[in-house]
Amino acid sequence: MAVKFIRNKNDRRPRKNAADKRRRVKSQRKRAIALGVPAELVEKMNTKEVRTLILRPKATAAQYAKSA
Repeated sequence: MAVKFIRNKNDRRPRKNAADKRRRVKSQRKRAIALGVPAELVEKMNTKEVRTLILRPKATAAQYAKSA
């Protein structure tokens, strides 16, 4: 019976929770603003749009530097 604890290590894995998600989203929005994206624009975006912005930080910074 003790073999289960050696073999299956996923029994005690941490679960996702809402507080961690809010913390991640908040930090991602701050990163987008730090790249030069206007804060008003970031507030109107959904999380998927914000994540696509911070995927390529150099390109995002260059894009919003030109428009500023």
